[in-house]
Amino acid sequence: MHSITRAALVGAAALPLAMAAPSLASASTAADVTFAYSASGSTVSNTITNNSGGALQCSTSLGNAPGGVLPPIEVTIGPGQTIYESGVIPTGTTVQTINDIPEGSYVVLASCGSVDEPTSMWVSDYPGLEPYLAMFPYTTYAVQQASWVVSLPSAGAPTSTPDMNFGS
Repeated sequence: MHSITRAALVGAAALPLAMAAPSLASASTAADVTFAYSASGSTVSNTITNNSGGALQCSTSLGNAPGGVLPPIEVTIGPGQTIYESGVIPTGTTVQTINDIPEGSYVVLASCGSVDEPTSMWVSDYPGLEPYLAMFPYTTYAVQQASWVVSLPSAGAPTSTPDMNFGS
């Protein structure tokens, strides 16, 4: 999919990833949205809890993490992510799942914004994220669930460790 920049910058224009209703803007807080990642086999899931009071457009994406190490944010947002799941998330808890991920090491990223007007957005925390969030003319939050690195076997291969859970 898109890098954090694309999921936030380009996504804000092409998809309403970075949008929140005016009625939500005055009441939005960092705690309104949470992410909890998990991985099993060739699947990564993100449990999104939306307590913002309205529907959100959310994206869970994977970027390359060479050597299984969290790369600098500039490396992650430059080439972007091409493996992702996105969609509208109602209030409550919803799971976004990415299946059949090729073998490799990935950084898991997530972002959400309202379906209506651009006033608030939530992005999984990442070292060096703040300057990118500051570019937006509305309220942005780094979600406590930080971006994580996960190494996955090839699709269909057995998992060597049962369910790695990266929840907050």
